[in-house]
Amino acid sequence: MPVLPNEASRQLYQRGTICLTAQHVSGLTMINEQTPIAFQDPLPKSVDVVVIGAGVIGMSTAWFLTRAGLDVLVCEKGRVAGEQSSRNWGWVRQQGRDPAELPIMMDSMRIWATLAEQTGEDLGFARHGVLYLADTDAELARYEQWLEIARQHQLDTQMLSAAQLDAMIPEGKRQWRGALYTPSDGRAEPFQAVPGLARAAQRSGCRIVENCAVRVIETQAGAVCGVITEHGPVKAQAVVCAAGVWSSLFSRNAGVDFPQLAVRSTVARTVPAPDIYNGNAAASDVAFRRRMDRGYTVALGNYQEHCLSADSFRYLSKFLPSLRRSWRDTRVRLRGGILQRFPPARWQGDERAPFERTRVLNPAPCPWAIAQIRARLARRLPALAKLEFAETWAGMIDVTPDIVPVIDESPSQRGYFVAAGFSGHGFGIGPGAGRVVADLVLGRPPVHDLHRFRLSRFSDGTRIEPGPAL
Repeated sequence: MPVLPNEASRQLYQRGTICLTAQHVSGLTMINEQTPIAFQDPLPKSVDVVVIGAGVIGMSTAWFLTRAGLDVLVCEKGRVAGEQSSRNWGWVRQQGRDPAELPIMMDSMRIWATLAEQTGEDLGFARHGVLYLADTDAELARYEQWLEIARQHQLDTQMLSAAQLDAMIPEGKRQWRGALYTPSDGRAEPFQAVPGLARAAQRSGCRIVENCAVRVIETQAGAVCGVITEHGPVKAQAVVCAAGVWSSLFSRNAGVDFPQLAVRSTVARTVPAPDIYNGNAAASDVAFRRRMDRGYTVALGNYQEHCLSADSFRYLSKFLPSLRRSWRDTRVRLRGGILQRFPPARWQGDERAPFERTRVLNPAPCPWAIAQIRARLARRLPALAKLEFAETWAGMIDVTPDIVPVIDESPSQRGYFVAAGFSGHGFGIGPGAGRVVADLVLGRPPVHDLHRFRLSRFSDGTRIEPGPAL
């Protein structure tokens, strides 16, 4: 989102006159607390549903609930898409998904294909395929195992030989032994997709309020009856917590235990570049995807950072299975965790909540990671390594112990729904997941099997099984 200089420009952005198309993307900076407020509807006294968080999950949920005729309020503590929903890689992929996620993602892909027409917004969606590049026979064998899942769902996924891959990415010739490839997968532009969806939802009647943190939920007889925001109370029959990395903290204060941790991921984008590959690709060491502005979004394929917090120790035992698998790719930092600024204690509706102290979580990119991106591009794709990085940034990814989200109504607080923990792959699945959450709120029979996504799996003795490590 551009940092707009005056009130007139802010109104143009809110109306959608300023579009984040290729000619504007080059001037983008990260959304932060200084980004002008674009959504400021009056706070109603009552609605049917309050959605907490205006990222891709929250806005997708609000979109489908509004289209179903419900009165919906989206409360965002900072800015629409201010955190991971505008900081992700922009991948919209079916490939490599957990088997339980895949049907929802396939539904999401169908929604992405029609969403621009339905919303009247350019979301930057295009199908140019996803490649998982293999350096070793062991990686190829692992990809072939997932190929069986793709065949069960009649996806167009296939294995590519080294020769086929060399023809597809000549710049990387003779580097990879082969790849897993799904031609129907695609990408969208995070900077414009979620704000565009928010504008469309608002035009349909959804109310959106930025700089409006929800402090607590209110309950009566074990069921939700409203929320208290920093600007006052709102009555509601249901509340959807789609607050990203803040979901565990908020839920715990509401009496709902949701194990979740945050990891930092560093990303860069290049200036306009030669056409190396028009889709998305990831190797074990580096990932890249073509952008609308003709540059590339680039990142490390196997590096993430976790900053220790109280939750690191609170949920350590639950995260051990995934930690054993990914410890080589994870760096633990002693400072910088989002929960270190304040103790994870309880607060009341008349007290300032932690979410009011950090409007937009805007972590600094890791200098080591930026240097490594440059070095790995030099080895893998020299044509990209020579280009200037127009921008670097970092985002905080919310992860669960099994790297699979929670999409469920709380067993202890009726009417309180959690849709979080998408573990770095929420952008692509966002529209499909939003429709699933909307159906839950509406009391409709689920279209998909949601057993894998239930909240109780972390407390009912179920063995924690991390999703595919692709």
